[in-house]
Amino acid sequence: MKILACHNYYQQAGGEDLIFADEVRLLRSRGHKVVEYTLHNDSIHDMGRIELAKNTFWNRESAAKVKEIMHQERPDILHSMNTFPLISPSIFYAAKEAGVPVVQWLQNFRTICPKAQFTRNDKPCEKCLGKAFAWPALVHRCYRGSLSASTVVAGMSAFHRARKTWVKMVDRFLVPTEFVRQKHIEGGIPADRIEVKPNFVHDDPGVGTGRGGYFVFVGRLSQEKGIETLLAAWKRLPVHCRLKIVGDGPLADLVRTASANDERIEWLGWKSLDEALAIVGDALALIMPSTWYETFGRTIIEAYSKGTPVIASRLGAMAEIVRDGETGLMFEPGDDFDLAVKAEMLLLDHRLTSTMRQKARSDYEAKFTAETNYEMLISVFERTLSASGNNHIVDHRLSEVTR
Repeated sequence: MKILACHNYYQQAGGEDLIFADEVRLLRSRGHKVVEYTLHNDSIHDMGRIELAKNTFWNRESAAKVKEIMHQERPDILHSMNTFPLISPSIFYAAKEAGVPVVQWLQNFRTICPKAQFTRNDKPCEKCLGKAFAWPALVHRCYRGSLSASTVVAGMSAFHRARKTWVKMVDRFLVPTEFVRQKHIEGGIPADRIEVKPNFVHDDPGVGTGRGGYFVFVGRLSQEKGIETLLAAWKRLPVHCRLKIVGDGPLADLVRTASANDERIEWLGWKSLDEALAIVGDALALIMPSTWYETFGRTIIEAYSKGTPVIASRLGAMAEIVRDGETGLMFEPGDDFDLAVKAEMLLLDHRLTSTMRQKARSDYEAKFTAETNYEMLISVFERTLSASGNNHIVDHRLSEVTR
């Protein structure tokens, strides 16, 4: 099978960039030919506001490039991760013109929330959900604190909703959790077009020791990630309760000050994936105190792959992936007292922690390995091709030949 994989990279590398790279690598490792079409948001610096706004709505160059790739490579399917803001949904029309079905990932809420996170003032917000035009985002300047930028993003979504782009041009949507699926159904995407396929850890890193005697946070140091809740909780915990923080971001100064004033808190800054996994593997538990609807929470399954339980906010997809009392513990979002209680529970109950480590690893092996995800992804591709009438594809399990 030949796949055209499209992705618009972010200026600050994030989960979607990693997922795109992992899926491309996974498909190639199974003998499929993957042609990539990617753009990077670094090029925004060379654009004027009008040009950027036009490209966000409809990038003619992207559509032309995809049309050219369709003619030269003749892919069987177009698999898209992120098209915002530079690639734009124009590529879906180019694919349809060539008779190539489209599978689109929904790793965030961009089509139904201009900010893409369903959050405002550090709390969940669904004011734009279900609206033909997301006017509350303009009132609150939700996208980058800018009225003009919020107008462009809300306008793009309204434009393509009016043109029925999501309904007519995309054959199937993939979402990482049932929570995300339900929100997009509420936002107007037909339920029979959306399938749940979780993310995965490409290479099994092996089980960690869990003997480091510390808790760990891994992620962007930003408000919606619950950094303030985490630091407030640590003020309530006993003197022997240690915390390692891995990551960087806009609240780095807050974390730097906390680590300077409290010897139990160690800020390690940015680490490579392998380095972060080693740290997570030796931890008592990973803490994920996000205050927004995480669509998945990649760090959760990375922790599971190391056999490390997770303490997470009872919110969004986190409440779906973490089995409370089995693979980790849940606490009320933004409640630093509740978080402190749950952390101390694991700190003191070694038997509970040991049992959770086993169950966390079992969940990884059952749901979040590369092999499991490959079977799910290729099944989606085959059913999409079959529904579109492209039945000429030789079964991938019987052929190692790629075009």
